[in-house]
Amino acid sequence: MERRRFLVKAGGVLVAAGATAAVDAPNVIAQPRFQWRMPTFWSPANDVLLGNAQKFAKMVEEMSAGRFKIQVFAGGELMPPAGVFDACSQGTVEMYNAAAYYWPGKEPAVQWFTAMPFGLNPQGTYAWYYFGDGLKLWEETYAPFSLVPRPSASTGPQMMGWFKKKINSTADLKGLKMRIPGLGGKVYAKFGTSVILLPPGEIYTALERGVIDATEWVGPHDDMKMGFQQAARYYYYPGWHEPGTTGEFVFNKKAYDGLPVEFRRILDYSTQALNTIEFMEYFHKNSVALHKLKADSKGKVEIIKLDSTTLKDIKKVALEVNKEESERSPMARKVHASYTKFQDVVGEWSEISEGSYYSLLS
Repeated sequence: MERRRFLVKAGGVLVAAGATAAVDAPNVIAQPRFQWRMPTFWSPANDVLLGNAQKFAKMVEEMSAGRFKIQVFAGGELMPPAGVFDACSQGTVEMYNAAAYYWPGKEPAVQWFTAMPFGLNPQGTYAWYYFGDGLKLWEETYAPFSLVPRPSASTGPQMMGWFKKKINSTADLKGLKMRIPGLGGKVYAKFGTSVILLPPGEIYTALERGVIDATEWVGPHDDMKMGFQQAARYYYYPGWHEPGTTGEFVFNKKAYDGLPVEFRRILDYSTQALNTIEFMEYFHKNSVALHKLKADSKGKVEIIKLDSTTLKDIKKVALEVNKEESERSPMARKVHASYTKFQDVVGEWSEISEGSYYSLLS
């Protein structure tokens, strides 16, 4: 009798447990799933930049247990690279990966969110985003376009670029045809340079055929993969125009707001993780590529530091251009004021901490 009572009781427990599982099962099955598309500005040759977007998609899928998948497209696969901003703003795609300074026609203020000539380095730039007003102002700048921006990764300080002839003074910039975007391009224009905007997949051909006389892109790793060393001889530094270049992951606001909170946090935290990962990847790969460039070029490429007199002349004009551009809209004025104020705040510590150390190594 006792054994029969035990079996009846145990069976009741199992039935109750089964009923509970049956009740809960629909909740498990009904967990929402999302499939997004992310076009990028980058060509397949830009393995770090495009790889950064692919790493992002993988992080999101893994942290969401496969419930949130993002399909990544190289520049030109889904749409022209220059079309990603409008497509995302209109909701044709849910997000994109590019750099903010490609959209000055939308709002002049966007240029500061990529880099400012003679501005902050990568550490200072990220500090401005997360501990100054940078990210808040970026969100405010993109709000009229129904977009939610997040800092992507930094390329680190860039090279000044590739030139087919030597630059001995600012006079040599006059009449030059150069591919360069952003505020840096506007500085060159002040010296009489014809500034031409090209997506990455078109730069080498233009340089090789003489459509342009000079170009900047990123640094030794990307530049060699693009083949610039085969089309131009003089490789100049420092990259005064982009000392702390940052890309962007941008979400359509309706799509972003429509996600569960946990998925929105996955997007946000994944972008922050990639700030470090790609920055360090570029630091390593540019170091390796610079050694290779020196070893393989056999004198065909000259890596040249721009002389201090020319650099000072450029800086004077650059600061004027930065100020002029900031007056083009109320938002640009607001962003520029925040950026320059923050640069003043961190400048003294940067000089004491990093500047004094690197002066010992030079």
